[in-house]
Amino acid sequence: MALPNIFSQDVSNQIIERIQALKPNSLPLWGKMTVAQMLAHCNVTYEMVFENKHPKPNFLLQLILRRFVKKIVTSEVPYKRNSRTAPAFLITSNKDFETEKSRLIYHIQQTQQLGETHFDQKQSHSFGALTTTEWNNMFYKHLDHHLTQFGV
Repeated sequence: MALPNIFSQDVSNQIIERIQALKPNSLPLWGKMTVAQMLAHCNVTYEMVFENKHPKPNFLLQLILRRFVKKIVTSEVPYKRNSRTAPAFLITSNKDFETEKSRLIYHIQQTQQLGETHFDQKQSHSFGALTTTEWNNMFYKHLDHHLTQFGV
């Protein structure tokens, strides 16, 4: 089963509509994050693509990530609830809902506008070069998982 194409305008707009349906007091169906923390958590994926904010893993860790984590992150298989996350994705401080929501929408729009060809064989932060399908799965699956977590 192929995941919806996050690079298409229609799918990006559907994800953005789901984000717009969130409220500052939206509660999770599972997990401990607040809605603002969840939005900040989702922004980390895009920070690793568009910003030089997170240090790259060293060679050994990158080897481990490519061998054992890449398939989990880039496959079509949905994430399990309450799965462990990488340290860079742990958001424990309070975040501003509107700021994080705006940042995430901007990142989704930027990704869609750059399009599939921009991402084909682009180096990821942790997994090396990814195909367009792997990028799509990573982006879409993560967003869908957390939007579903908050009931939208």
